[in-house]
Amino acid sequence: MNESREQLPFDVLYVGGGPANLTGAIHLMNLAREKGIEIEVGLIEKGDTIGAHSLSGAILDPIALKELMPDYVEKGCPIEETDCRDAFYYLTPTGQLAMPFTPSYMHNTGCVIVSVSRFTRWLGDLAEGLGVNIFPGFSGTEVLYDDKRIIGVGTGDKGVDKDGQQKSNYEPGIDLMAKVTVFGEGSKGSLTREAGSKLGIFADRMPQVFETAVKEVIEVPDTSPLFSADKTVVHTFGYPLGLDTKGGGFLYRMKDNRVSLGLVVGLDYEDPLLEPYEAFLAYKRHPLIAGYIQGGKVLQQGAKTLPAGGYYTMPQLAVDGAVFVGDCAAMLNAQRLKGIHMAMKSGMLAAEAILRALEADDCSIATLNSYPDAVKESWIHAEHYRARNFSQALSQKGVTKFFHVAAQYVSGGRGFKDPLSIREDSATLNKVAADIGSDQNKPASTDLDGELYVDKLTGVYLSGTQHEEDQPCHLIVPDQKLCVTRCYEEYRNPCTRFCPAQVYEMIEDAPGERHLQLNPSNCLHCKTCEIKDPYNNITWTCPEGGGGPRYTIV
Repeated sequence: MNESREQLPFDVLYVGGGPANLTGAIHLMNLAREKGIEIEVGLIEKGDTIGAHSLSGAILDPIALKELMPDYVEKGCPIEETDCRDAFYYLTPTGQLAMPFTPSYMHNTGCVIVSVSRFTRWLGDLAEGLGVNIFPGFSGTEVLYDDKRIIGVGTGDKGVDKDGQQKSNYEPGIDLMAKVTVFGEGSKGSLTREAGSKLGIFADRMPQVFETAVKEVIEVPDTSPLFSADKTVVHTFGYPLGLDTKGGGFLYRMKDNRVSLGLVVGLDYEDPLLEPYEAFLAYKRHPLIAGYIQGGKVLQQGAKTLPAGGYYTMPQLAVDGAVFVGDCAAMLNAQRLKGIHMAMKSGMLAAEAILRALEADDCSIATLNSYPDAVKESWIHAEHYRARNFSQALSQKGVTKFFHVAAQYVSGGRGFKDPLSIREDSATLNKVAADIGSDQNKPASTDLDGELYVDKLTGVYLSGTQHEEDQPCHLIVPDQKLCVTRCYEEYRNPCTRFCPAQVYEMIEDAPGERHLQLNPSNCLHCKTCEIKDPYNNITWTCPEGGGGPRYTIV
């Protein structure tokens, strides 16, 4: 904590403007009003608006939303589709096989389709109407401590150039002080990582593992089969990833002749030459998918990581002065491909514990532990525990994974072994053959039309991503010599492939000579780089507040 910086006090500070924190803030304000308690609540969001950084698969189980507000429809919840009829296919390179049996957890009856960015903005408006002080465009860059007690978050300075010098528009950051800080930063949160390192919240847990999703909203002709088909939601596995790489695709319909399409790739893949974005393009070209989107135009594209490890990777949920909710607490059910409902419920349960702590004037872990206790007694635990080994099962090779999945299905999640182990994503890559040659300057795909099939840089443009160019690079690569020697020799620089936004480029200066070029202004804030780098040589930090994607409909 810097004593020279301005300090702004709150009773509760929410870090991150996603569904978990917004739901929690709404619930907290409602509870406080019911009890006649006045509290000061703040929320910071690194995107320039609420919803700007919100991207996800968006088939929402409304169970938590109904608990929060049974009249959510009357209150204007932006729902794209209420009729969720499922189709589930195994894809070969040229065809598909409709699965004869769809597990019950894959059924979406009773769910609704939403645009996460629109849904989040709606929640933000409700929270603000209840008196929550919302500050978009503010990046949390530092956790503030009193010994090992969290007492708030420091925001980053604005108006600093690439060399760290103050520009004419310089604005120092602010220390936001709080009795309780709620971390809801989403997947692989940088402050959660910092708190984890200092306070050991991930100790004795399984490694955090993730998936990267590339997603688009496409405007299609009204003749698209998806608007006349018996099914409104399509899920696939198999091609283009095969059976040895975890992941799958999805397609579902929205309003106004729009469809949402995406491919999810597990980051424990072994092939260093795999390029998730190229796999995404291949997925779109598959005859089944191409038939749904033919004649369409991409309106918006984005990418993010998902915490896929499940129950055994959840961190300690409460510490002195703080709690952790949603994706940064690994509350995503990979079995159902859903996490928003769990995030919302975690925010609500945290709010109830926080109010009790404020009433008791004791925000220590002793009081805040009523939050993880409540999680254990809730449907979050029941649902998460049933899927506790699912991601680990999908990480098995070939058809073996299906035996594990089947065993878990009939045994309530236990399977053949409980817990089933999993490796950290950064440790799974195989080394390339010595004679493989270089693909650094491989030609770009030749069948991109700029409308339905677009390259990475066009995708960045369609995400609305912008950053202040003259600022310190938020991607820390301390040993760039490693990049041009061992990483090239052993893996051919996988960062140039796993990044969905062409942030990393290896430039050939001359035969046998190369250097790493960073394009941080392209960054989609997915954090795949920090997760998958085989040497843990990349650290993602928050850029100046207000930068990054500007999602509106994905």
